[in-house]
Amino acid sequence: MRKLIFFMHTSLDGFVAGLNGELNWAKIDEEIFDFVGTMTGKADTALYGRVTFELMQSYWPTAGNKPNASKHDKEHSAWYSKVSKVVLSKTISEEGLDNTKVISDRLADNINEIKNREGKNILIFGSPSASHSLLSLGLIDEFWLFVNPVLLGEGIPLFKGVTEKTKLKLLESKTFSCGVIALHYEKESKRKMNLHFRRVTTIKQNLKTNLN
Repeated sequence: MRKLIFFMHTSLDGFVAGLNGELNWAKIDEEIFDFVGTMTGKADTALYGRVTFELMQSYWPTAGNKPNASKHDKEHSAWYSKVSKVVLSKTISEEGLDNTKVISDRLADNINEIKNREGKNILIFGSPSASHSLLSLGLIDEFWLFVNPVLLGEGIPLFKGVTEKTKLKLLESKTFSCGVIALHYEKESKRKMNLHFRRVTTIKQNLKTNLN
């Protein structure tokens, strides 16, 4: 099964944007762009909420063709143009959109159907509201959190609508020269959690036996 991977910049106090969606606090430079490029190379599908998708559509299709286009602009524009795009929205239509699927209902069924197809990873960039919906349904498999050295005090929260405990395993971390720390987590499968529970239970039983 393909993995749905969550990419998000967050403040140290757990906000992904200001109250009005401001992102001017997030540190993004060429070092981070190059790092993210290694991740997009392992993905062939991008997932967005409506607002983020409309922002992407207004910039990335032609960004690489501009005279002042940076290395990142050229590379990400090419990637954006070729990958499949999935948009969570109840208001836009697929008409006129190339290689784009719009999901307006049955979110879990539709996302799982996409995850079960052959292919590379699925990345969700930003899109706080869409991310909250996916998180509440337990559909996200891995997390890349880019923790910025700033406290916002208020804003759109990183996690919302999560009602059950979800154990995560830290796979790797990376510190960037700008002060951002990237943390890569995967969600522990129920099978792994059950095995861990059995091991702990066995250890406790052995300790009891040895103490008696």
